[in-house]
Amino acid sequence: MLDGETVVHENDAAQAIRLRALYQIDEMDLERIRSLGSALDGKIDAAVARFYEWMRPLPEFNEYLSDPAVLERVRRLQVAYWVDFLRGVIDAEFVASRRSLGAIHARIGLPLDTYLGGMNSFLMTFSEVASESDSDSFDTSHVTSLSKVLHLDTAIVIDEYNAITKTIIAEQGDALMEMSTPVTEVWADILMLPIVGVIDSRRSMEIMNTMLSKIAETRAHVAILDISGVAVIDTAVANHLIKVTRATRLMGCECLISGVSPAIAQTMVELGIDVGTVRTTATLQDALGMAFHVTGHTVQREA
Repeated sequence: MLDGETVVHENDAAQAIRLRALYQIDEMDLERIRSLGSALDGKIDAAVARFYEWMRPLPEFNEYLSDPAVLERVRRLQVAYWVDFLRGVIDAEFVASRRSLGAIHARIGLPLDTYLGGMNSFLMTFSEVASESDSDSFDTSHVTSLSKVLHLDTAIVIDEYNAITKTIIAEQGDALMEMSTPVTEVWADILMLPIVGVIDSRRSMEIMNTMLSKIAETRAHVAILDISGVAVIDTAVANHLIKVTRATRLMGCECLISGVSPAIAQTMVELGIDVGTVRTTATLQDALGMAFHVTGHTVQREA
């Protein structure tokens, strides 16, 4: 559990009320948490120490906490975390702090099973420490209340963890998508885009947007889509490619599709795909030759 900026959102207060109702946490539960906090007064350090005894054999300990300075800082933060937990207050600030924790865990890549195992370890540790205390008021009702609030706490962290993870994956996907659509001006007035892998609707839109932007930037007259790296061509993929060629033509740019293998040609015929006026070639060399003809370039071999 590492430190980070905690920002309270407008809906955090409403979220706190909703979660309290969802987990059936009433004022009596929170009072039991506060009485548990009193029973554990001065013993949080011991409980946290027990947690690190549990965690030390795990590979995550060496990965995240091998530096003694980092370990000490995280230990202090963890003590503060549980002191705040045992105040028995579930409000906007409580929700915001747990969201912050979930975001931090997601960004450092802490596995969820390790986090959940740690929370379970704390639940058992607190139960043991409290039962060993001199308080006669600690009973099973306190364990029930502790479990409720702990589950609520964990749910907030996991929800934010999942949200941040999805965002990171989406950003990585966008970065890979940009890397997978490298439109290059291979000659004056001639663009080329080699396509490798799978073409779906999202990627076809990226291809179209990238190609049209490059055409607008360079005012190219010919664009070559090389599909020799596309393993599977079906009706959907063919339709995506046809849409790209039509869009480029609307911008005054002729689109050629190269790399049509015998297998791809046979598949397109068997599927009854009508490529219409789309110009295709078997090789990139043929496509370049056609592009030179369209643009009026003449290439001669040196003697």
